[in-house]
Amino acid sequence: MRRFLIAVMTLSAVAGPASAETRYLAYDPSDRITQALTRSITLEAERGLFGAISVRRILSFSRGGSAEVRRGGPDAVRRALPAGTTETAVYSITPEGGGRALGRALCPGSDEAWMVLGRVRLARPLTVHAVGRWSDGTYRHCVKLSYDWRGEWAVPPASAVADEPNAPVAR
Repeated sequence: MRRFLIAVMTLSAVAGPASAETRYLAYDPSDRITQALTRSITLEAERGLFGAISVRRILSFSRGGSAEVRRGGPDAVRRALPAGTTETAVYSITPEGGGRALGRALCPGSDEAWMVLGRVRLARPLTVHAVGRWSDGTYRHCVKLSYDWRGEWAVPPASAVADEPNAPVAR
């Protein structure tokens, strides 16, 4: 029992710092609808200990905005998706920052909006469905967005920039 506890403690000590790695994954639109609504996007995502990727923010450099998303949402969002849809990860679009504008662009006239993503994987296409809730309480599928993988942004660690003697001072 003692060996087991030591092994668990060692694993948790090592897994703590390695459990959340922030990555920036870039995608280009693969159809006209996606091009018209969002153009290119970048996902700020965390890669967990076992390789699962969870999205934190959606950045649109062509439109100059970003929206924070949070994992989770009502089950009615999944039920509003078209039959045969394989995407299941529901993310609520927070209204702060550019979230309200993104929700309005994806689901015009809705009170709230969610995004349903497929499994986010490196070097693979991404499909996103937008679902909105209207004032009468009904959930409706708004649009299907399709993206092609463009690449991953190379971002230096924050400590590497701070250690450089000629780095600009943040104000």
